[in-house]
Amino acid sequence: MVIRRVVAPRIDFSALRRELELPTRFPVAAQREADEAAAAPPGPAADRTDIPFVTIDPASSRDLDQAMCLTRRTGGGYRVHYAIADVAAHVRPGGDLEAETWRRGQTIYLPDGNIPLHPSTLSEGAASLLPDVERAAVVWTIDLAADGETVAVGLERARVRSRAKLDYLGVQADADAGRLAEPIALLPELGKLLIARGLDRGAINLPLPEQDVEPDDDGWRLVLRAPAPMEDYNAQISLLTGMAAADLMLAGGIGLLRTMPTPKPEAVARLRTAAGGLDIDWPDGASVGQVLTTIDPAQPRAAAFLDHAAELMRGAGYTAFDGEPPADPRHGAVGAAYAHVTAPLRRLADRYATEVCLALHAGTPVPEWARTALPKLPSVMAGTDRVASAATRAAVDLTEAVLLAHRVGESFEAAVLDVDRPPTAPVAADAPVPAPASRQSGRSARRAGGTVAVDEPPVRARCEGDLPLGERVRVRLVTADPVARKVLFALD
Repeated sequence: MVIRRVVAPRIDFSALRRELELPTRFPVAAQREADEAAAAPPGPAADRTDIPFVTIDPASSRDLDQAMCLTRRTGGGYRVHYAIADVAAHVRPGGDLEAETWRRGQTIYLPDGNIPLHPSTLSEGAASLLPDVERAAVVWTIDLAADGETVAVGLERARVRSRAKLDYLGVQADADAGRLAEPIALLPELGKLLIARGLDRGAINLPLPEQDVEPDDDGWRLVLRAPAPMEDYNAQISLLTGMAAADLMLAGGIGLLRTMPTPKPEAVARLRTAAGGLDIDWPDGASVGQVLTTIDPAQPRAAAFLDHAAELMRGAGYTAFDGEPPADPRHGAVGAAYAHVTAPLRRLADRYATEVCLALHAGTPVPEWARTALPKLPSVMAGTDRVASAATRAAVDLTEAVLLAHRVGESFEAAVLDVDRPPTAPVAADAPVPAPASRQSGRSARRAGGTVAVDEPPVRARCEGDLPLGERVRVRLVTADPVARKVLFALD
């Protein structure tokens, strides 16, 4: 669901590409390998083209990693068929293409085009689960009881054929009108069930609107959008598969998990204190995740609370193991052990984790090329995650600065999301509502201030002044510098 959008002039993002040292093209040898693989795609023996898979992605996407088909089981419960692009079948271990994917790590998205993990002949062609063509896939078959508990997991390489390429907005419209396509007609029912199970085990989902920069005729639009319910339900199928993969790897004693520390009690206590200061209702016995389901991010105090809650979601990374499982294999936001296996076209780690799962499920040795890769992947993925985050943030910062460059001196309505805490302030659980500590580093030399979210245009930036947390204020634009990608407001 789009909340707000504002059009900005044409912007040249090439400087960001140079600054982040993003590759401009694939090496000749790597491109050649991709083209050869695309010309002779693999044909797994297992034929699952009778399953009416469909994909759900942004409308413009062509790198389609996942396709699903949901059915009821005889006697009750659900069967989830989830096809994942079989990228490993197209990338030769030890080859030039594999080496280049290790240098890239993941697909980086910028408004003027992505920097793909794999050449487009594969990522948007022969390996993508495009409709009406046969593709090699890794098919997960997950049986659930009527209460959503997983009771059986199947995994195989197979040929599949997607019936349709659906997009989030269209799927949401179909859901609202009660006319969802049969392969995903159960998605709202199952998605709600899986969300409820997640809340029961302590999962945390932040309903934060996302800032995006999108093409708009001769310019760019800055969009603030909240996820539609069908996006959340779709994500639950990926989470379900990731948890099944983690359980398989933990049982087999080898794998690559996506981990995040469980929020510490003192951090949750501080968040509860923040809730009280912002008039956010926190019923006795309710978990963080359950409280967040009641939040309307369009409300200033709720938005400030979400900003605090985001501090609980830190420390995510990859944990490899071969033999002894990690001491804490859980992902704190998922509330369970979890692995990345559902986006191999866009994320390097998924290819290797999937191969481990295939071997463990079949009872065969894990291929040596996958086993030796596992301990190297956490550092590679951490590095590429930093680049991806920097690219996204820089693109938004640049767009905000360009959009506001001619409006310095004007006043705007805004909501206060966080405020600075003096370096000497106590961090006790019963202290007055503070800004998240991790945001305070280096601020002691700054003037007092914090972060505000401007109504129009949908800009989030630093503001100087004695700011009232969670309140609406008027702010004056002091700086909008496209070269430095800096926007600064002051309390009016």
